[in-house]
Amino acid sequence: MNILALDIETYSPLDLEKVGMHKYAENCEVTLLAYAYNDSPVSIVDLAMGEELPFNLVADLFSKDVLKTAFNAAFEMTVLEKYLGKKFDASQWQCTQLLARSLGLPASLEQVGDVLNLASDKRKMATGKTLIEYFSKPRKSNVNRPQQASLWGVRPSNRNMPKDNVKKWAEFKEYCKQDVESERAIRKHIAKYIGMPERERLMWQLDRKINETGVWIDMDLVEKAIRIDEKIKTEMYKKGEKLTGGLNLNSNQQMLKWIEEQEGHAVARLDKDTRAALLKNPKTTPQVRKFLEIKEVICKISTKKYGAMKETACRDHRARGMFKMYGAGRTGRWTGWGIQLQNLPQNHIEDLDIARQFVKKENIKALQIFFENPTDVLSQLIRTAFVAEEGSRFIVADFSAIEARVLAWLADEKWRINVFANGGDIYCASASSMFHVPVEKHGVNKELRAKGKVAELACGYGGGVGALKAMGADKMGLSDADMEGIIKKWRKANPKINNLWYAVENCATYAVRNKTFKTCRKGVTFECVDDYLFVYLPSGRKISYFKPKLVKDSNGRETLTYEGTTQTNNGWAVQRTWGGKIVENIVQAIARDCLATAMLNLNHFGYKIVMHVHDEVILEVPEGEGSLEHVLKIMSHSSKWASDLKLNAEGYETAYYKKD
Repeated sequence: MNILALDIETYSPLDLEKVGMHKYAENCEVTLLAYAYNDSPVSIVDLAMGEELPFNLVADLFSKDVLKTAFNAAFEMTVLEKYLGKKFDASQWQCTQLLARSLGLPASLEQVGDVLNLASDKRKMATGKTLIEYFSKPRKSNVNRPQQASLWGVRPSNRNMPKDNVKKWAEFKEYCKQDVESERAIRKHIAKYIGMPERERLMWQLDRKINETGVWIDMDLVEKAIRIDEKIKTEMYKKGEKLTGGLNLNSNQQMLKWIEEQEGHAVARLDKDTRAALLKNPKTTPQVRKFLEIKEVICKISTKKYGAMKETACRDHRARGMFKMYGAGRTGRWTGWGIQLQNLPQNHIEDLDIARQFVKKENIKALQIFFENPTDVLSQLIRTAFVAEEGSRFIVADFSAIEARVLAWLADEKWRINVFANGGDIYCASASSMFHVPVEKHGVNKELRAKGKVAELACGYGGGVGALKAMGADKMGLSDADMEGIIKKWRKANPKINNLWYAVENCATYAVRNKTFKTCRKGVTFECVDDYLFVYLPSGRKISYFKPKLVKDSNGRETLTYEGTTQTNNGWAVQRTWGGKIVENIVQAIARDCLATAMLNLNHFGYKIVMHVHDEVILEVPEGEGSLEHVLKIMSHSSKWASDLKLNAEGYETAYYKKD
């Protein structure tokens, strides 16, 4: 099969990073298209200067006999579909970025080229960002210039055209061509080590379908919520300025000095935790307490998601492109984009319908009377801005304790498997196993369930006191000694999971040391080939670690390292890993494969997936069609590759999204 590599450049007055590729595609022009067949030299079509796409190229873009490839292929597909006025068949495309992420490589074309140490003529040109700023975005200068005639007609004066800098335009064309060279070199490297299994290929096609479908946004609610938020915060700023004698509430330096004057002692910072501690402290002065209450309202950043909804919604009010497959790297899990569904605030108020009506009527007084804190209400209503289209409803289904189930299955921890098989509560069962007393969620020893829960969330991958604190154990009043005791009790109650951490680490280090295969549990197999450590999953997929090495730590203990993307700044660095961490990657990857299988099955039965968040799927289903029972049955069906893994799902039906 012929392979056609592509890269495009565009111009739009909109910021791609803010509005997303789908809204961007509605408002952009394609200026350059570079392409190459197989190993042929790269050609370029200068659309900005009036050149037209060759007939055979257009035909091949829709030919089943030609595989189209690009780095972040979804962008090329989305924009070119708008430009050509015709939909592509996703099965004829391949995304090199996705393949790179599955190989444990970075998400940017430039970074991948650097990490793989490609030849200079195969790397992304360093001048690209400057050229994109010049030709692909509006001119930042406010200097008035007459409008310019162009091939598209009259263009506003704040745009740089090719004739404005012929030398830069020629360089921009070379930059576009170089991206094709870079993508092709990366794809060839990847092809030596990893391919896309059929199920993953189908999942990528479904992922594009979900992102293309999008979800309807209640723009009336969004716009009214933004207006109410602005009114409340304006009033809060006035109150704060009056309280502090006209100080700038956004100046930490001014406010810290004012607090010191009021309290008689210095406060180091004004972050969320410090504000909470001051509010909790009974010795905090009334003036400072009042200021902190005002500051809490002003800092309610969750309401900014309304702005993200307005920014990203397309002309038909549907938000699209919100999910990044392999966004979390090697595990294959999805991350969010734009609105970021993965960190939406929860809703706890019972009268959501009433609250929504008050907001739509901009009735702030009613919100204050019924709910006391209007800003908090706005935060809790964010989920409800996602609405099923007229004549449909949402069916929401969520896997129950999926990671805990996978971990128990992988370790063959029988008592835990039995809890799940019998429909038990794992937090109660864990607490009961740890403390050797019966624990019921709403009955005997119910207070121990909370300890069971934090232990479950923190200890499954070998976590210590730090992990428990991250789950809020210290805020429950537990001391470090208490937490050490919980860790010991949990590990004693789960010996097979303890053994799994060491078995996995031993297999990984054996494979790296001997450059060979090593099989562990449930068919999970390790293999080290050249610069990669592969972990073969039960689903047939594999996860990868780049440049694995065995090194001695400061204590002389042998430890496993690899190169990967850092969580703090999205950079690239050597990172240490160990048995518990590798088990976490494997468990999350298997849980992700369970979700992917469920989504493929739901799609097969004709259900329209509009969103998915962590282990939850949101379907938009016409009234009178489908059923919650059918959806839960599909979700709970075990995969062929894990027939003895007991899955369970819970769900509900609703007109708008919410946390049930």
